[in-house]
Amino acid sequence: MQDGKENWAEAAAKAPAKEPERQYYFMKRAGARADELAGRLGRRPTFHVTTFGCQMNARDSEKLCGVLESAGFTESEEENADFVIFNTCTVRDNADQRVYGRLGELKGLKKKKPHMKIALCGCMMQEPSAVEKIKESYRFVDLIFGTHNIYKFAELLDMLYETDGMLIDIWQDTDKIVEDLPVKRKYPFKSGINIMFGCNNFCSYCIVPYVRGRERSRGPKDILREIEALAADGVVEIMLLGQNVNSYGKNLEEPVTFAELLREVEKIDGIERIRFMTSHPKDLSEELIQVMKGSKKICRHLHLPLQAGSNRILKAMNRGYTKEEYIALAKHIREEIPDMALTTDLIVGFPGETPEDIEETIAVVKEVEYDNAFTFIYSRRTGTPAASMEQVPEAVVKQGFDKLLKTVQDTARERIKRYQGQVMEALVEEVNGQDASLLTGRLSNNTMVHFAGPVSLIGKIVRVRLTECRGFYYLGEMEES
Repeated sequence: MQDGKENWAEAAAKAPAKEPERQYYFMKRAGARADELAGRLGRRPTFHVTTFGCQMNARDSEKLCGVLESAGFTESEEENADFVIFNTCTVRDNADQRVYGRLGELKGLKKKKPHMKIALCGCMMQEPSAVEKIKESYRFVDLIFGTHNIYKFAELLDMLYETDGMLIDIWQDTDKIVEDLPVKRKYPFKSGINIMFGCNNFCSYCIVPYVRGRERSRGPKDILREIEALAADGVVEIMLLGQNVNSYGKNLEEPVTFAELLREVEKIDGIERIRFMTSHPKDLSEELIQVMKGSKKICRHLHLPLQAGSNRILKAMNRGYTKEEYIALAKHIREEIPDMALTTDLIVGFPGETPEDIEETIAVVKEVEYDNAFTFIYSRRTGTPAASMEQVPEAVVKQGFDKLLKTVQDTARERIKRYQGQVMEALVEEVNGQDASLLTGRLSNNTMVHFAGPVSLIGKIVRVRLTECRGFYYLGEMEES
Protein backbone atom coordinates (compact mmCIF):
# COMPACT_ATOMS: atom_id res chain seq x y z
CA MET A 1 0.00 0.00 0.00
CA GLN A 2 3.02 2.31 -0.24
CA ASP A 3 1.70 3.79 -3.48
CA GLY A 4 -1.65 4.41 -1.83
CA LYS A 5 0.06 6.29 0.96
CA GLU A 6 1.96 8.38 -1.54
CA ASN A 7 -1.27 9.09 -3.40
CA TRP A 8 -2.92 10.18 -0.19
CA ALA A 9 0.06 12.36 0.68
CA GLU A 10 -0.11 13.99 -2.74
CA ALA A 11 -3.83 14.65 -2.28
CA ALA A 12 -3.24 15.95 1.23
CA ALA A 13 -0.63 18.37 -0.10
CA LYS A 14 -3.31 19.86 -2.36
CA ALA A 15 -5.78 20.27 0.53
CA PRO A 16 -6.53 23.79 1.81
CA ALA A 17 -4.41 24.71 4.80
CA LYS A 18 -7.21 26.72 6.39
CA GLU A 19 -9.91 25.12 8.55
CA PRO A 20 -12.71 24.11 8.18
CA GLU A 21 -12.15 24.18 4.38
CA ARG A 22 -9.47 21.50 4.79
CA GLN A 23 -11.90 19.10 6.48
CA TYR A 24 -14.60 19.65 3.83
CA TYR A 25 -11.99 18.76 1.21
CA PHE A 26 -11.37 15.45 2.97
CA MET A 27 -15.10 14.86 3.47
CA LYS A 28 -15.48 14.99 -0.29
CA ARG A 29 -12.66 12.48 -0.74
CA ALA A 30 -14.15 10.25 1.98
CA GLY A 31 -17.48 10.50 0.14
CA ALA A 32 -15.87 9.04 -2.98
CA ARG A 33 -14.58 6.12 -0.89
CA ALA A 34 -18.07 5.60 0.56
CA ASP A 35 -19.44 5.50 -3.00
CA GLU A 36 -16.86 2.83 -3.92
CA LEU A 37 -17.83 0.79 -0.87
CA ALA A 38 -21.53 1.18 -1.69
CA GLY A 39 -20.82 -0.26 -5.16
CA ARG A 40 -19.22 -3.34 -3.61
CA LEU A 41 -21.89 -3.81 -0.95
CA GLY A 42 -24.92 -3.02 -3.13
CA ARG A 43 -26.13 -0.51 -0.48
CA ARG A 44 -24.95 2.59 1.32
CA PRO A 45 -22.29 1.83 3.96
CA THR A 46 -23.54 2.21 7.52
CA PHE A 47 -22.06 3.67 10.69
CA HIS A 48 -22.76 3.42 14.41
CA VAL A 49 -21.36 5.65 17.17
CA THR A 50 -21.46 4.50 20.80
CA THR A 51 -20.90 7.24 23.37
CA PHE A 52 -19.48 6.64 26.83
CA GLY A 53 -19.38 9.42 29.41
CA CYS A 54 -20.51 13.01 29.71
CA GLN A 55 -22.49 15.56 27.69
CA MET A 56 -19.21 16.81 26.19
CA ASN A 57 -18.67 13.36 24.69
CA ALA A 58 -22.27 13.24 23.47
CA ARG A 59 -21.73 16.53 21.64
CA ASP A 60 -18.47 15.23 20.15
CA SER A 61 -20.35 12.17 18.90
CA GLU A 62 -22.86 14.40 17.12
CA LYS A 63 -19.91 15.96 15.29
CA LEU A 64 -18.58 12.54 14.28
CA CYS A 65 -22.03 11.56 13.00
CA GLY A 66 -22.24 14.82 11.04
CA VAL A 67 -18.94 14.11 9.26
CA LEU A 68 -19.89 10.50 8.44
CA GLU A 69 -23.28 11.50 7.03
CA SER A 70 -21.65 14.26 4.99
CA ALA A 71 -19.31 11.60 3.58
CA GLY A 72 -22.24 9.44 2.47
CA PHE A 73 -22.53 6.91 5.30
CA THR A 74 -25.96 6.03 6.74
CA GLU A 75 -26.52 5.79 10.48
CA SER A 76 -27.46 2.39 11.88
CA GLU A 77 -28.97 1.49 15.26
CA GLU A 78 -26.93 -1.70 15.27
CA GLU A 79 -23.32 -2.14 16.35
CA ASN A 80 -22.61 -4.45 13.39
CA ALA A 81 -22.36 -1.44 11.06
CA ASP A 82 -19.66 -1.01 8.41
CA PHE A 83 -17.98 1.74 10.45
CA VAL A 84 -18.17 1.58 14.25
CA ILE A 85 -16.86 4.27 16.61
CA PHE A 86 -16.53 4.06 20.38
CA ASN A 87 -16.25 7.57 21.84
CA THR A 88 -14.67 6.72 25.17
CA CYS A 89 -14.65 8.07 28.72
CA THR A 90 -11.94 7.50 31.32
CA VAL A 91 -13.22 9.32 34.41
CA ARG A 92 -13.70 5.95 36.16
CA ASP A 93 -12.18 2.53 35.61
CA ASN A 94 -15.53 0.86 34.91
CA ALA A 95 -15.87 3.07 31.79
CA ASP A 96 -12.55 1.65 30.52
CA GLN A 97 -13.65 -1.92 31.24
CA ARG A 98 -16.93 -1.43 29.37
CA VAL A 99 -14.99 -0.38 26.28
CA TYR A 100 -12.71 -3.42 26.45
CA GLY A 101 -15.74 -5.68 26.88
CA ARG A 102 -17.52 -4.19 23.87
CA LEU A 103 -14.36 -4.45 21.78
CA GLY A 104 -14.23 -8.16 22.53
CA GLU A 105 -17.74 -8.51 21.11
CA LEU A 106 -16.75 -6.62 17.93
CA LYS A 107 -13.82 -8.94 17.19
CA GLY A 108 -16.12 -11.73 16.05
CA LEU A 109 -18.20 -9.34 13.94
CA LYS A 110 -15.15 -8.06 12.12
CA LYS A 111 -14.04 -11.58 11.22
CA LYS A 112 -17.37 -12.02 9.40
CA LYS A 113 -17.12 -8.56 7.77
CA PRO A 114 -13.51 -7.91 6.70
CA HIS A 115 -14.43 -4.49 5.25
CA MET A 116 -15.68 -3.32 8.68
CA LYS A 117 -13.76 -0.43 10.24
CA ILE A 118 -13.50 0.13 14.00
CA ALA A 119 -12.41 3.45 15.49
CA LEU A 120 -11.75 4.53 19.07
CA CYS A 121 -11.63 8.15 20.19
CA GLY A 122 -12.26 10.29 23.27
CA CYS A 123 -10.69 10.67 26.69
CA MET A 124 -9.53 7.08 27.21
CA MET A 125 -7.43 7.36 24.06
CA GLN A 126 -5.42 10.22 25.59
CA GLU A 127 -3.99 7.73 28.12
CA PRO A 128 -0.80 6.09 26.75
CA SER A 129 -1.40 2.91 28.78
CA ALA A 130 -4.82 2.42 27.18
CA VAL A 131 -3.44 2.90 23.67
CA GLU A 132 -0.62 0.41 24.38
CA LYS A 133 -3.15 -2.16 25.61
CA ILE A 134 -5.23 -1.76 22.45
CA LYS A 135 -2.14 -2.05 20.24
CA GLU A 136 -1.19 -5.29 22.00
CA SER A 137 -4.55 -6.96 22.59
CA TYR A 138 -7.00 -5.47 20.08
CA ARG A 139 -5.04 -5.36 16.83
CA PHE A 140 -8.26 -5.42 14.80
CA VAL A 141 -8.96 -1.78 15.73
CA ASP A 142 -8.35 0.42 12.68
CA LEU A 143 -8.24 3.99 13.98
CA ILE A 144 -7.34 5.63 17.30
CA PHE A 145 -7.55 9.38 17.90
CA GLY A 146 -8.05 11.58 20.95
CA THR A 147 -9.92 14.61 22.23
CA HIS A 148 -7.68 17.35 20.82
CA ASN A 149 -7.93 16.47 17.12
CA ILE A 150 -11.55 15.40 16.82
CA TYR A 151 -12.10 18.25 14.35
CA LYS A 152 -9.64 16.39 12.07
CA PHE A 153 -11.88 13.31 11.81
CA ALA A 154 -12.69 13.77 8.09
CA GLU A 155 -8.96 13.81 7.31
CA LEU A 156 -8.37 10.69 9.40
CA LEU A 157 -11.38 8.97 7.80
CA ASP A 158 -9.93 9.53 4.33
CA MET A 159 -6.43 8.46 5.39
CA LEU A 160 -7.79 5.31 7.02
CA TYR A 161 -8.89 3.81 3.72
CA GLU A 162 -5.33 4.02 2.36
CA THR A 163 -3.54 2.78 5.46
CA ASP A 164 -2.41 -0.74 6.29
CA GLY A 165 -2.80 -1.69 9.94
CA MET A 166 -3.77 0.55 12.81
CA LEU A 167 -3.80 4.33 12.31
CA ILE A 168 -3.01 6.25 15.51
CA ASP A 169 -3.20 10.04 15.74
CA ILE A 170 -2.97 11.32 19.33
CA TRP A 171 -2.09 14.89 20.26
CA GLN A 172 -0.90 15.78 23.74
CA ASP A 173 -2.57 19.19 23.72
CA THR A 174 -3.89 21.94 21.45
CA ASP A 175 -5.16 25.49 21.58
CA LYS A 176 -7.06 25.06 18.31
CA ILE A 177 -10.84 25.42 17.98
CA VAL A 178 -12.36 24.78 14.55
CA GLU A 179 -15.81 26.19 13.82
CA ASP A 180 -18.54 25.32 11.28
CA LEU A 181 -18.08 21.56 10.91
CA PRO A 182 -21.20 19.44 10.27
CA VAL A 183 -23.19 18.14 13.23
CA LYS A 184 -25.98 15.57 13.34
CA ARG A 185 -28.12 16.32 16.39
CA LYS A 186 -29.73 13.51 18.34
CA TYR A 187 -32.81 15.66 19.04
CA PRO A 188 -34.34 18.19 16.63
CA PHE A 189 -35.68 20.35 19.49
CA LYS A 190 -32.74 20.53 21.91
CA SER A 191 -28.98 20.68 21.59
CA GLY A 192 -25.75 20.94 23.51
CA ILE A 193 -23.29 23.69 22.58
CA ASN A 194 -19.62 23.62 23.55
CA ILE A 195 -18.64 27.01 24.94
CA MET A 196 -15.21 25.89 26.13
CA PHE A 197 -12.89 22.90 26.20
CA GLY A 198 -10.47 21.56 28.81
CA CYS A 199 -10.01 22.26 32.51
CA ASN A 200 -7.46 24.13 34.66
CA ASN A 201 -8.56 22.92 38.09
CA PHE A 202 -6.47 19.76 38.60
CA CYS A 203 -8.59 18.18 41.31
CA SER A 204 -6.26 15.50 42.68
CA TYR A 205 -8.56 12.58 41.76
CA CYS A 206 -9.46 13.76 38.25
CA ILE A 207 -7.92 12.73 34.94
CA VAL A 208 -9.87 15.28 32.86
CA PRO A 209 -7.24 18.08 32.69
CA TYR A 210 -4.72 15.53 31.45
CA VAL A 211 -6.94 14.10 28.71
CA ARG A 212 -8.93 17.23 27.75
CA GLY A 213 -6.11 19.76 28.10
CA ARG A 214 -6.08 23.32 29.38
CA GLU A 215 -9.12 25.59 29.24
CA ARG A 216 -9.92 27.12 25.84
CA SER A 217 -13.00 29.28 25.41
CA ARG A 218 -14.83 29.74 22.14
CA GLY A 219 -15.45 33.30 21.02
CA PRO A 220 -18.87 34.62 22.09
CA LYS A 221 -19.75 35.62 18.52
CA ASP A 222 -19.18 32.03 17.32
CA ILE A 223 -21.33 30.65 20.15
CA LEU A 224 -24.16 33.11 19.53
CA ARG A 225 -24.06 32.48 15.79
CA GLU A 226 -24.37 28.73 16.38
CA ILE A 227 -27.30 29.20 18.78
CA GLU A 228 -29.07 31.52 16.34
CA ALA A 229 -28.76 28.85 13.64
CA LEU A 230 -30.11 26.21 16.03
CA ALA A 231 -33.07 28.42 16.92
CA ALA A 232 -33.79 28.94 13.22
CA ASP A 233 -33.75 25.14 12.84
CA GLY A 234 -36.41 24.62 15.53
CA VAL A 235 -34.31 24.11 18.66
CA VAL A 236 -36.09 25.43 21.77
CA GLU A 237 -33.72 24.24 24.52
CA ILE A 238 -29.94 24.50 24.62
CA MET A 239 -27.32 23.28 27.09
CA LEU A 240 -24.07 25.24 27.28
CA LEU A 241 -21.25 22.76 27.88
CA GLY A 242 -17.85 23.04 29.56
CA GLN A 243 -15.86 21.24 32.25
CA ASN A 244 -16.27 24.42 34.31
CA VAL A 245 -18.56 26.93 32.61
CA ASN A 246 -18.04 29.43 35.45
CA SER A 247 -14.50 30.10 34.22
CA TYR A 248 -15.67 30.72 30.63
CA GLY A 249 -14.00 33.61 28.81
CA LYS A 250 -11.00 34.14 31.06
CA ASN A 251 -8.50 33.19 28.34
CA LEU A 252 -10.06 35.22 25.52
CA GLU A 253 -8.22 38.23 24.11
CA GLU A 254 -11.18 40.30 25.24
CA PRO A 255 -12.36 38.52 28.43
CA VAL A 256 -16.09 37.83 28.80
CA THR A 257 -17.77 36.39 31.88
CA PHE A 258 -20.14 33.45 31.74
CA ALA A 259 -22.89 35.69 33.11
CA GLU A 260 -22.33 38.17 30.26
CA LEU A 261 -22.54 35.34 27.73
CA LEU A 262 -25.84 34.14 29.27
CA ARG A 263 -27.32 37.64 28.96
CA GLU A 264 -26.61 37.59 25.22
CA VAL A 265 -27.91 34.04 24.75
CA GLU A 266 -31.18 35.00 26.43
CA LYS A 267 -31.79 37.64 23.75
CA ILE A 268 -31.98 35.04 20.95
CA ASP A 269 -35.52 34.59 19.67
CA GLY A 270 -36.81 31.02 19.53
CA ILE A 271 -34.70 29.71 22.41
CA GLU A 272 -37.07 29.11 25.30
CA ARG A 273 -34.86 27.22 27.73
CA ILE A 274 -31.17 27.55 28.65
CA ARG A 275 -29.29 24.95 30.68
CA PHE A 276 -25.58 24.62 31.45
CA MET A 277 -23.09 22.06 32.78
CA THR A 278 -20.93 22.06 34.92
CA SER A 279 -20.44 24.76 37.56
CA HIS A 280 -17.44 24.67 39.90
CA PRO A 281 -18.44 26.13 43.29
CA LYS A 282 -15.24 28.16 43.69
CA ASP A 283 -15.96 30.16 40.52
CA LEU A 284 -19.71 30.74 40.84
CA SER A 285 -20.09 34.53 40.94
CA GLU A 286 -22.73 36.81 42.39
CA GLU A 287 -23.13 38.20 38.87
CA LEU A 288 -24.14 34.75 37.64
CA ILE A 289 -26.62 34.25 40.51
CA GLN A 290 -28.30 37.55 39.67
CA VAL A 291 -28.47 36.71 35.95
CA MET A 292 -30.12 33.37 36.78
CA LYS A 293 -32.49 35.08 39.19
CA GLY A 294 -33.70 37.61 36.64
CA SER A 295 -33.88 35.24 33.68
CA LYS A 296 -37.09 33.95 32.14
CA LYS A 297 -35.23 31.33 30.11
CA ILE A 298 -32.48 29.87 32.34
CA CYS A 299 -33.81 26.62 33.79
CA ARG A 300 -34.32 26.32 37.53
CA HIS A 301 -31.67 23.65 37.89
CA LEU A 302 -28.07 24.12 38.98
CA HIS A 303 -25.59 21.24 39.18
CA LEU A 304 -23.05 22.19 41.83
CA PRO A 305 -20.59 19.36 42.61
CA LEU A 306 -19.65 19.10 46.30
CA GLN A 307 -17.61 15.84 46.06
CA ALA A 308 -17.03 15.66 49.85
CA GLY A 309 -18.26 17.31 53.04
CA SER A 310 -15.03 17.05 55.02
CA ASN A 311 -12.64 20.02 54.85
CA ARG A 312 -9.69 17.70 55.24
CA ILE A 313 -10.78 15.66 52.23
CA LEU A 314 -11.75 18.74 50.19
CA LYS A 315 -8.22 20.10 50.71
CA ALA A 316 -6.68 16.77 49.68
CA MET A 317 -8.94 16.80 46.61
CA ASN A 318 -7.68 20.33 45.75
CA ARG A 319 -11.24 21.59 45.37
CA GLY A 320 -10.51 25.18 46.40
CA TYR A 321 -13.32 25.71 48.92
CA THR A 322 -14.38 24.62 52.40
CA LYS A 323 -17.66 22.94 53.32
CA GLU A 324 -18.69 26.13 55.14
CA GLU A 325 -18.14 28.19 51.98
CA TYR A 326 -20.08 25.64 49.92
CA ILE A 327 -23.03 25.56 52.34
CA ALA A 328 -23.13 29.36 52.45
CA LEU A 329 -23.16 29.50 48.64
CA ALA A 330 -25.96 26.91 48.38
CA LYS A 331 -28.06 28.75 50.97
CA HIS A 332 -27.49 32.07 49.21
CA ILE A 333 -28.60 30.60 45.88
CA ARG A 334 -31.78 29.24 47.50
CA GLU A 335 -32.45 32.59 49.19
CA GLU A 336 -32.07 34.47 45.91
CA ILE A 337 -33.84 31.85 43.76
CA PRO A 338 -36.18 29.79 46.00
CA ASP A 339 -37.37 27.50 43.20
CA MET A 340 -33.84 26.55 42.10
CA ALA A 341 -33.24 22.78 42.16
CA LEU A 342 -29.72 21.92 43.33
CA THR A 343 -28.02 18.67 42.34
CA THR A 344 -24.49 17.52 43.07
CA ASP A 345 -21.74 14.92 42.67
CA LEU A 346 -20.34 13.00 45.64
CA ILE A 347 -17.30 10.73 45.83
CA VAL A 348 -16.95 8.01 48.46
CA GLY A 349 -13.64 6.32 49.24
CA PHE A 350 -11.19 9.08 48.35
CA PRO A 351 -7.74 8.13 49.72
CA GLY A 352 -7.53 8.68 53.46
CA GLU A 353 -11.29 9.12 53.91
CA THR A 354 -12.61 7.82 57.23
CA PRO A 355 -16.14 6.96 58.44
CA GLU A 356 -16.05 10.29 60.30
CA ASP A 357 -15.42 12.10 56.98
CA ILE A 358 -18.43 10.32 55.48
CA GLU A 359 -20.55 11.50 58.40
CA GLU A 360 -19.50 15.07 57.58
CA THR A 361 -20.60 14.59 53.97
CA ILE A 362 -23.93 13.15 55.15
CA ALA A 363 -24.39 16.22 57.38
CA VAL A 364 -23.87 18.55 54.40
CA VAL A 365 -26.38 16.56 52.30
CA LYS A 366 -28.96 16.94 55.06
CA GLU A 367 -28.27 20.66 55.44
CA VAL A 368 -28.31 21.55 51.74
CA GLU A 369 -31.18 19.15 50.88
CA TYR A 370 -30.29 18.29 47.30
CA ASP A 371 -32.97 17.58 44.73
CA ASN A 372 -30.75 14.78 43.48
CA ALA A 373 -27.14 13.64 43.69
CA PHE A 374 -24.85 11.39 41.70
CA THR A 375 -22.88 9.30 44.17
CA PHE A 376 -19.71 7.53 42.99
CA ILE A 377 -17.11 5.25 44.50
CA TYR A 378 -13.63 6.74 44.05
CA SER A 379 -11.86 5.32 41.02
CA ARG A 380 -8.07 5.36 41.03
CA ARG A 381 -6.74 7.05 37.88
CA THR A 382 -3.08 6.52 37.04
CA GLY A 383 -1.26 9.81 36.62
CA THR A 384 -3.33 11.78 39.12
CA PRO A 385 -1.92 12.81 42.53
CA ALA A 386 -4.56 10.79 44.38
CA ALA A 387 -3.42 7.56 42.71
CA SER A 388 -0.26 7.53 44.86
CA MET A 389 -2.13 8.21 48.12
CA GLU A 390 -3.13 5.50 50.60
CA GLN A 391 -6.29 3.81 49.28
CA VAL A 392 -9.32 3.06 51.47
CA PRO A 393 -10.25 -0.64 52.06
CA GLU A 394 -13.14 -1.79 49.86
CA ALA A 395 -15.33 -2.88 52.80
CA VAL A 396 -15.05 0.57 54.40
CA VAL A 397 -15.88 2.24 51.10
CA LYS A 398 -18.97 0.10 50.53
CA GLN A 399 -20.33 0.74 54.02
CA GLY A 400 -19.88 4.50 53.60
CA PHE A 401 -21.33 4.47 50.09
CA ASP A 402 -24.49 2.63 51.14
CA LYS A 403 -25.08 4.98 54.06
CA LEU A 404 -24.53 8.14 51.98
CA LEU A 405 -26.67 6.85 49.11
CA LYS A 406 -29.62 6.20 51.44
CA THR A 407 -29.35 9.74 52.84
CA VAL A 408 -29.23 11.21 49.33
CA GLN A 409 -32.27 9.20 48.21
CA ASP A 410 -34.33 10.02 51.30
CA THR A 411 -33.53 13.73 51.05
CA ALA A 412 -34.22 13.91 47.32
CA ARG A 413 -37.59 12.16 47.65
CA GLU A 414 -38.70 14.72 50.22
CA ARG A 415 -37.56 17.59 47.99
CA ILE A 416 -39.35 16.27 44.90
CA LYS A 417 -42.60 15.72 46.83
CA ARG A 418 -43.03 19.47 47.23
CA TYR A 419 -44.16 19.82 43.60
CA GLN A 420 -47.21 17.59 44.16
CA GLY A 421 -50.36 19.16 42.67
CA GLN A 422 -48.54 22.02 40.93
CA VAL A 423 -48.97 22.86 37.25
CA MET A 424 -45.56 23.23 35.58
CA GLU A 425 -44.17 23.47 32.07
CA ALA A 426 -42.53 20.38 30.58
CA LEU A 427 -40.54 20.00 27.38
CA VAL A 428 -41.90 16.80 25.79
CA GLU A 429 -38.84 14.72 24.89
CA GLU A 430 -40.03 11.27 23.81
CA VAL A 431 -42.53 8.44 24.05
CA ASN A 432 -42.09 6.76 27.42
CA GLY A 433 -39.77 3.76 27.19
CA GLN A 434 -41.80 1.59 29.58
CA ASP A 435 -45.34 2.62 28.59
CA ALA A 436 -45.94 3.65 24.98
CA SER A 437 -49.27 5.25 25.95
CA LEU A 438 -47.38 7.97 27.83
CA LEU A 439 -45.10 10.82 26.84
CA THR A 440 -42.04 11.82 28.88
CA GLY A 441 -41.32 15.47 29.59
CA ARG A 442 -38.65 17.34 31.50
CA LEU A 443 -39.48 20.19 33.88
CA SER A 444 -37.32 23.29 34.16
CA ASN A 445 -35.93 21.88 37.43
CA ASN A 446 -34.85 18.70 35.54
CA THR A 447 -37.50 16.43 37.12
CA MET A 448 -39.15 14.00 34.70
CA VAL A 449 -42.93 13.70 34.31
CA HIS A 450 -44.88 11.05 32.38
CA PHE A 451 -48.35 11.81 31.03
CA ALA A 452 -50.79 10.90 28.25
CA GLY A 453 -50.76 12.93 25.05
CA PRO A 454 -50.30 12.74 21.28
CA VAL A 455 -46.86 12.03 19.79
CA SER A 456 -47.14 15.32 17.88
CA LEU A 457 -46.30 17.11 21.16
CA ILE A 458 -42.69 15.85 21.15
CA GLY A 459 -40.42 18.89 21.04
CA LYS A 460 -43.06 21.23 22.42
CA ILE A 461 -43.40 22.82 25.87
CA VAL A 462 -46.74 22.02 27.52
CA ARG A 463 -48.37 22.63 30.89
CA VAL A 464 -48.71 19.53 33.06
CA ARG A 465 -50.34 19.03 36.45
CA LEU A 466 -48.14 16.85 38.68
CA THR A 467 -50.65 14.40 40.11
CA GLU A 468 -48.57 11.59 41.64
CA CYS A 469 -44.99 11.59 42.89
CA ARG A 470 -43.22 8.28 42.24
CA GLY A 471 -40.03 8.94 44.18
CA PHE A 472 -37.80 10.63 41.62
CA TYR A 473 -40.36 11.35 38.88
CA TYR A 474 -44.02 12.29 38.50
CA LEU A 475 -47.10 11.05 36.78
CA GLY A 476 -49.13 13.96 35.47
CA GLU A 477 -52.04 15.20 33.41
CA MET A 478 -51.72 17.69 30.61
CA GLU A 479 -53.58 20.92 31.19
CA GLU A 480 -55.75 22.31 28.42
CA SER A 481 -54.21 25.47 26.99
